[in-house]
Amino acid sequence: MMNFLLGATAGALIACVGTITALRNPDLQVRLGLRPSVVAAAPAPRPPEPACPPPVVEHSVGSTEMLLSPRRFWSIAPDKRPQ
Repeated sequence: MMNFLLGATAGALIACVGTITALRNPDLQVRLGLRPSVVAAAPAPRPPEPACPPPVVEHSVGSTEMLLSPRRFWSIAPDKRPQ
């Protein structure tokens, strides 16, 4: 009998804590009518995008010539001299 009373008390306590926690959620409060719904305000206008300077084109880094240049492979190119 004591186990039943302790279990019922613990279950009731867990149910109360769960209900109180759920009711603290603002969305649930609006759905249950406990709090009036807040009308969404118009979104604030976005600030204009900052003007970025044009990119500096530099051929030393990131160009196709950097990756596929024949000068880059001079040390591993096959020797074309007759043997």
